[in-house]
Amino acid sequence: MITLSDLRCYVINLPRRQDRRAWIQRSLPPELPVTFASDWADLFDGRKLTQTGLEASGYKLFPWQIESDNEWWNRPLKYGEVGCSLAHLACWRDALLHGTEPYTVVLEDDAVLPDNFLAGLLDGLEDLARNELHFDLLYLGRFPLEPSHDARPGFVVPGYSHCTFGYLVTRNALDLLLAAELEHAIVPVDEFLPALYIDHPRADLRARFPKQLAALAFEPPLVRQRPKDEAGSDTEDTDFVDP
Repeated sequence: MITLSDLRCYVINLPRRQDRRAWIQRSLPPELPVTFASDWADLFDGRKLTQTGLEASGYKLFPWQIESDNEWWNRPLKYGEVGCSLAHLACWRDALLHGTEPYTVVLEDDAVLPDNFLAGLLDGLEDLARNELHFDLLYLGRFPLEPSHDARPGFVVPGYSHCTFGYLVTRNALDLLLAAELEHAIVPVDEFLPALYIDHPRADLRARFPKQLAALAFEPPLVRQRPKDEAGSDTEDTDFVDP
């Protein structure tokens, strides 16, 4: 039986966004131990990142901007996107180094959790285990860009999807995520994850991050995202990286 002790949970949050931390803390189950990325250091704030600082830390950016009709690809990366990817990467590293739990939950601080979040999550994991549905990545919520395929009631095999405000990875997935070396070819994390479970529509991403994860998603979503006009965006509200 899957229990609370099988979960390790992180929340992506910036030290300057104590308002967002307080907001999500009100909906987090009190019995769920949570690590906030903002407690480590002010390392992931796109307003404070520089190319010089990134290079000095050993980070490298993927050549992101291409000629495309896709507005997200037809522009440089934003520093906030880089910082967000680094924050998720730090959570995966910490979970592998300090955790032993079979499941790691990662939430962003604009995730909207239902009152029955913990029960819904544990029941869902138990259902997948009982029916022997293998997965490495489980979206708790997402923005689908391509059609999904039914897996069993309550779950789908996701197509190309954006947003990383709520997902879960297995211990095996942590090894695979870190082996992909995102830190040496930084892209937005919500492009990185799909590249690992589908043939990404961008050939350059497909070549750099080949498909290797099995993904599932709650359907309907267990977790939703606060509207941008209510919560703002810490990734978009930053400068472009000078190409």
